Amino acid sequence: MAQAPSKIAAPPIDLNSRRTLAAILYLSVIGPCVFILQPGFVQGLVEQLGMTEQQAGYVASAEMWGIAVTTLALIFAAHHYSWRRLIGAFAVLSGVGNLLCIGQSDLQVLMLLRFIVGIGSGGIISLTFSLAGLTANPDRNFGYIIVWVLTYGALGLVVMPTAYAHIGMAGVLVFFGLFCLSGLWFVGALPHSGLEHADTSGHYEYAKWLSHATLIAILIYNVAVGIIWAYLFLVGTNAGMPEQQVANVLMVSQIAGIAGAFVVVVFEKRFGRLLPLAVGVLGSAASAYLLVGQIGAREYWLGVCGFNLLWNLSMPYMLATAGDFDAKKHTVVFAIAMQMLGLAVGPMIAARLLGEANYDAVNRTAAIVFVLSAFVMLPGVLAQRRAHGHSQ
Repeated sequence: MAQAPSKIAAPPIDLNSRRTLAAILYLSVIGPCVFILQPGFVQGLVEQLGMTEQQAGYVASAEMWGIAVTTLALIFAAHHYSWRRLIGAFAVLSGVGNLLCIGQSDLQVLMLLRFIVGIGSGGIISLTFSLAGLTANPDRNFGYIIVWVLTYGALGLVVMPTAYAHIGMAGVLVFFGLFCLSGLWFVGALPHSGLEHADTSGHYEYAKWLSHATLIAILIYNVAVGIIWAYLFLVGTNAGMPEQQVANVLMVSQIAGIAGAFVVVVFEKRFGRLLPLAVGVLGSAASAYLLVGQIGAREYWLGVCGFNLLWNLSMPYMLATAGDFDAKKHTVVFAIAMQMLGLAVGPMIAARLLGEANYDAVNRTAAIVFVLSAFVMLPGVLAQRRAHGHSQ
């Protein structure tokens, strides 16, 4: 009697292969595809749907809360399910959620739908960034992710006013929905789980409070980012700049952000992490403060471009720093959750600070919170610097 042929086990996925890295990069752009265009999206909510600036801020915050809830839940749940299947399900949820937003103008319904979109987006962001943190060169790969996210963002922000004029909010939402669903073509290149790929060789042990402080610093920093980012478009128009000029500034700022992330790709840890983080975090505070008071085109250009460049210089180093505290890279998942939680809390704080177009209160608060994050981040970075023997 002939024996049935035995199933041949599929070869393990190589996280550092070009195919898998390309899938991680593509899906990493899909995850924040609305958030990275948030200033233009908020502008569309105000002008296309007739919402007030505060209402638009709450809609933006609802999506970020969906992202934050998912990233927090995945800390505990991700290891019990196939990451590949989860990412596929999150892509469907985010895509369908965007399509269901078409024609909606009721604040409560739209907040609920954007929350659902955020759940899908947060799952994609958390798992793809976690996979990047498990690769052989996480600093460089986080930099690559941000380069591609910002390339998409730069193109998106510059065309959004034209898109609204020709296809309206409905057409923009159709694009978001189909873009999210396109991620299904790439999930087959991903592993079912990431933790078995962790390399524990050469790992240093650190006091637990250092990793906790670093995670809190990431949370604080991204609260400041969320405060300033949601209203950047309206800060420009409130200063008397035409909409297309504001869109152009935001597009150029995305290019500046690409430059910041590309610095990480090129130099990785050649200068350690202390110097680039000091420049990035404190420079973010200075950029936010440039937008306080009576501002003109020059201050807006410098503030927005400086903020975007330094934000995207800082984040790859922050995430890689968090990952180095744990040989199994569990801390990366926590770091992504803190990042998304901060980005969710930020717009809500900004909406409350705004009042009657009080953008000074928003940007001044962001500057103070940036400085606070620098002090909280410092002990962990110094501990890693000593452990790895970096010289001044």
